[in-house]
Amino acid sequence: MSQSKNTEALDQEQQELLEKYDSESRFRVFLNNRITLLVTIIAVTFSLYHLITAFTGPPVYVLVHRALHVSFVLVLVFLLFPATKGAARNRLPWYDMLLALLSVPSTIYLFLNYTEIVTRGGLPSTLDVLFGTLLIILVFEAGRRVTGWALPILALLFVVYALFGRDLPGIFRHRGYDWDAISNQLFTTTEGILGTAIGVSATYIILFILFGAFLAKSGMGQLFNDLALALTGHAKGGPAKVSVVASGFLGSINGSAIANVVTTGAFTIPLMKKIGYNRNFAGAVESSASVGGQILPPVMGAAAFIMAETLGVPYTDIILIAILPALLFYLGILAQVHLRATKLDLSGIPKSELPSIKDVLKERGHLLLPIVFLIYMLFFTGTTVIFSAAWTIIVTILISFLRKSTRMSFKDFIDALENGARTTVSVAIACATVGIIVGIANITGFGLNLANAIVSIGGESLFLTLLFTMVACIVLGMGMPSIPAYIITATMAAPALVQLGIEPIVAHMFVFYFGIFANITPPVALAAFAAAGLSGGSPMRTGFMAMKLAIAGFIVPFMFVYNNELLLMDTTFTESIGVIITAAIGVLMLGIAAEGYLLHSMNVISRLFMAGGALLFLHPALLTDAVGVIILVTIFLIQWIRKRKQPATPAEA
Repeated sequence: MSQSKNTEALDQEQQELLEKYDSESRFRVFLNNRITLLVTIIAVTFSLYHLITAFTGPPVYVLVHRALHVSFVLVLVFLLFPATKGAARNRLPWYDMLLALLSVPSTIYLFLNYTEIVTRGGLPSTLDVLFGTLLIILVFEAGRRVTGWALPILALLFVVYALFGRDLPGIFRHRGYDWDAISNQLFTTTEGILGTAIGVSATYIILFILFGAFLAKSGMGQLFNDLALALTGHAKGGPAKVSVVASGFLGSINGSAIANVVTTGAFTIPLMKKIGYNRNFAGAVESSASVGGQILPPVMGAAAFIMAETLGVPYTDIILIAILPALLFYLGILAQVHLRATKLDLSGIPKSELPSIKDVLKERGHLLLPIVFLIYMLFFTGTTVIFSAAWTIIVTILISFLRKSTRMSFKDFIDALENGARTTVSVAIACATVGIIVGIANITGFGLNLANAIVSIGGESLFLTLLFTMVACIVLGMGMPSIPAYIITATMAAPALVQLGIEPIVAHMFVFYFGIFANITPPVALAAFAAAGLSGGSPMRTGFMAMKLAIAGFIVPFMFVYNNELLLMDTTFTESIGVIITAAIGVLMLGIAAEGYLLHSMNVISRLFMAGGALLFLHPALLTDAVGVIILVTIFLIQWIRKRKQPATPAEA
């Protein structure tokens, strides 16, 4: 989930950096205690409503439940987020209070007239249009405040396209729609603002955000940091490995790359610089590892829930197919980190300065039990994801009482509910805004037309189509939160891959990866820029280094499209073991090629052969594996002989 932005845990410099690159963190902090109390009451009520309905079931009418979710979110947006960056953040202007009040009538209208709206069969009344227009305007403004200009502008362009698309030439021309039809599509159907994305936000996402908020209050972040230090801090280049492990752990739970960079990076980046990594590389390690948390099970961030709902597959299926690619991604980063440390002769942190695994687990190890419980509920009980998440929250609260250091007070309980609601706001408003795009794409057929265009440009070549899709996903994902980036690319780009015979779940996983990696892809690499702000390095150089560290994440999606066994699909247990081994060797070779070092520095020819051998392993077959082994052994022997003749000296990267 997107991280619970607990500002109390951040110092002023970190908070300013977080707000600079993550517009979702620019909350108001009121001087008036009565307004603060009002916000707390609304936020806690919002969280409790969803926690209670997880056990009792939501209202009968699905649109009413989703509309109520959106109203809560809109109210909190206008109370918490100022209209502009320069606006005062310690008081509430009258116009924002008015906008907060106007966020409620559309839901009341839908609740009172739901049956009549349904029986009209898509023929909107004047009041339908009026309240629909009000909701659309509020969503646009709330989306601008929370996510920035990019997403609302894109949504506005789609509305303009729906109104005037009849005048366009070529395949993107459609019959045209008036405002009545557009507002009806976006307000009273499950294909607009109250569509699948908001449905997932109102059921799965908020519960997992609350789970993360309660874990944070119990001290899970400290556990991850201490455990990563105990496991890898003493190893060669230890602080960088601590960064990878801690960011992976935390990122899987919170799903917010930028917030992960700021919180974990404030601790790990200075350690990396202290032992000798240069500032750009230190920032690149933190940003690439933080971004990877969103592809790492068991939680994987909000987009994984939307993927499951969109495809109509169990969430557990998404977890299972995501495991191997995610582990390969982190293996690739760890390999390059280790090789860089070996090349520069960088030592780890002395064991005497590190916590022991035993002490860490003794003090906070019980906090891992809720995650174990969640996995058990998801895979072995047959209960729904919603019910599993709700019970996991209860278990988290109870387990926190096992030790005094993790025990939650009543204030912690209220804070967790409030922080969960605040974090849900940023996720839900992105889902509501992107619902406008999806609704227009559905009514106009834009998504299908774009898919046809991509296939046409690719000339029915799978590789070219994958390449164009990758570029489209990265461009669409630049400067945009990962959730709308995934939804947009899944709507517009994934169908092109499906047309070429790729399994839908594979196509969605492909666009999921590249929408997320936009966070470390220059020129708009927000996670890398945030890391550079902590390290004092160059934002662009940090971004390009992060891309190099994440090279497995850019290559593996292409490979699992060609070979579904990398997703552990359609394979036996024995075959899976072979796939895992060969894929791991391939990723290690890819890391060696990227870093240009094995036992000694490598020339360009050796690096190219190593990269080629890596790709052979990532597409397993007896012949390709044999060639890959020959390449690996040959280069290793050349390196070994060279090292014996002339021992390598530490070199500056």
